[in-house]
Amino acid sequence: KKKKKVLIMSEIRVTNVLGENGNSPVNFTKGINMSGIVTATSFVPTVGQLSHRNKIINGACNIAQRGVSATSVSGQYKTVDRFSVNYSGEDEDPTEAQHTLSTSDTPYTLGFRKSFHITNGNQTSGAGAADYVQPQYKIEAQDIANSGWNYTDSNSFITLSFWVKASVAGDYTLNMNTHDGTPYRYLMEYSLLANTWKHVVFKIPGNSNLTVNNDNGLGLQIMWYPFLGSNYIQADQENNWYASSNGKYGTVSTTNWWTTNDATWEITGVQLEVGSVATPFEHRSFGHELSLCQRYYEHSYNDANYPGGNHNTGGYYAGHSADGSNNATWSALFAVRKRAVPTVTYYTDSGTSGQWNYIRSGASGTATMTYFRNSQTFVGGYLGAGGGAAYNGVTIWGHWTASAEL
Repeated sequence: KKKKKVLIMSEIRVTNVLGENGNSPVNFTKGINMSGIVTATSFVPTVGQLSHRNKIINGACNIAQRGVSATSVSGQYKTVDRFSVNYSGEDEDPTEAQHTLSTSDTPYTLGFRKSFHITNGNQTSGAGAADYVQPQYKIEAQDIANSGWNYTDSNSFITLSFWVKASVAGDYTLNMNTHDGTPYRYLMEYSLLANTWKHVVFKIPGNSNLTVNNDNGLGLQIMWYPFLGSNYIQADQENNWYASSNGKYGTVSTTNWWTTNDATWEITGVQLEVGSVATPFEHRSFGHELSLCQRYYEHSYNDANYPGGNHNTGGYYAGHSADGSNNATWSALFAVRKRAVPTVTYYTDSGTSGQWNYIRSGASGTATMTYFRNSQTFVGGYLGAGGGAAYNGVTIWGHWTASAEL
């Protein structure tokens, strides 16, 4: 009998594939099964999630309700919404800013116009083992619990990506850590050339030890380190989860950045998404991003002003009002329901904290503002009768900030 010939091919190489009608592109009606990785110059899905992939709010750094530059205060939000800075061991406080990118910045061509920018102070005592500077971002637990990431499964991934630049070349470190149950931390490391933007991507697996509650508390925290002192280093442990109780936050100490006066570090395009691949950054409209930020912070004054500055063009006028005790009362609805009952701070039109302005029968001055109601949806207060004179019929005005940050 004549034997059949069997042709075995290890690979097929072609320069073009045509459809049955001789045209491109090809429509595969029965699908394609691939066991490896497929790469493409563009991707246009017709099913699956397109919007709301990014779990980072204000990742493009476009919103800065509090102001565009400030001396950093450790643990406080001062400029770019949702991003804050912790630090310790400093001889001179670092400063921060919402930096405006130019056409010479690589991310500019991808639609980015702002960054979160840190400038080092003059650390005259050198790089102490317990010194550090830590830009950070905090995520609500429920935003991770409901994201679709199976965080207890090592075969399920969440991907972190961002654009970053520093004025000092070297190896830099960061981590992502959980806060519920027994806290765990995942260490990462990246390298930078001086004054050169780099797009950094990390594919982070789940772990059976992780706990994330379905609530409005802190779930995940991302912490970058322009500098991290040697006390906090766990060398050669990048891309691993471990219990965070050992006090180790990174894999490398960027000493040269800390000892260089006015060294800079900046970041933009921060995206955290479910899956093992970093997709193109999800650019959201300014209004959408602002409303997301206002869940955590809101103010009554114009964006061009700030607490302690000139508020005259952005006053909240309560007008003539009084209750049965001759208190001048007011209330305001928040633009967005807050994450939790916020901390509200009052300001006069010249920025004096805790007081509002008043005018009555030609006399004017400032007086202490007092809460009468504070909730996730609105706030109210009053100026009480003082100095032997009631506040009935008085005109009051001023400003407020409401913070429900993690």
